[in-house]
Amino acid sequence: MMEHAITHPAPAPTLRTRVRRNALQIGIFVVLLLLWGVFIVAAPRTFLAPEIYASFMATVPFFGIVALPLTMVVIAGDIDLSFPSIMAVGVVAFVLVFDSTANVWLAFAACIGSGFAVGIINGLIVVRLGIPPLIATIGTQFFWRGVILIVTNGRSEVLVEPKNSPLGQMLVGKIGDYVPMQMVWYILIGIAIWALLNRHRFGAHTYLTGDNVNSARLMGVNVDRTRILLFALVGAAAAFAGLVASLHVTNFFTTLGEGYLLTTLASIFLGGTSAFGGVGSILGTFIATFIIGSINAGIVAIGLTGFWTQLIYGLIITVSVTMHTVVRRRVG
Repeated sequence: MMEHAITHPAPAPTLRTRVRRNALQIGIFVVLLLLWGVFIVAAPRTFLAPEIYASFMATVPFFGIVALPLTMVVIAGDIDLSFPSIMAVGVVAFVLVFDSTANVWLAFAACIGSGFAVGIINGLIVVRLGIPPLIATIGTQFFWRGVILIVTNGRSEVLVEPKNSPLGQMLVGKIGDYVPMQMVWYILIGIAIWALLNRHRFGAHTYLTGDNVNSARLMGVNVDRTRILLFALVGAAAAFAGLVASLHVTNFFTTLGEGYLLTTLASIFLGGTSAFGGVGSILGTFIATFIIGSINAGIVAIGLTGFWTQLIYGLIITVSVTMHTVVRRRVG
């Protein structure tokens, strides 16, 4: 008579284990609280007013929405520097379709679809042609910006009608006259990207690709498809973020996206993502976007000039990459 083995459920992780697992995210959140604490002490009139936090919720999603999927691209060992131009490409597609059809939903589909398509093109250039992603996306950044200038003849576009439409209110309206809808979308997109990276096979393939591409292929991962889809995801997110940013100010400018390159990259690397691939955190990036988003306002509020902002962003990127380099050498 066979005896059935008695299996016991695995013990629940202790508080100490959970803290260790999430030490990076906890540390970044502590940095955010300390930074805001310094700003509150140095500029209480600004940082004790609720308006400043409403402003953060309104503006941080403009680059944060791109930073989240771009984190996955960096984890996979790639980089995409063309997203500022893709933000503008999406809005140009939106404007052209809306002017032709007066249908805001078709225009929205054209916006996201064009961003996705440009992302696919980036992925094909990098993966199929074997061009280093840094070089390829710098090139496409200038190319698509040129296309935008030619198509629009350098003119801006007023978006009053789209903003007042149901879609516009759904994207950039307010909940209770305080919480901007773009913040709600940012949270929802953050949850979706986190689940994709941590609870889906595609996320596991992303980590494997960034950790060791040859091992990933031996394990049956379709590395090329994974990388191309990641570029496409960034393209769609960039187009969405560009539309939200334009509707927020009720105008499209051909320079849309040009100011978000440093803030986006600084958020990713400050959030704990390694420039060498294989390591990264969506939650870390999410928290870091608010650190980056508050630096400029804090600097001005405490009496310094805005010229310090780029210095600090550059310092954050340099220090973060340096730390990952040192850790990588010690572990290796």
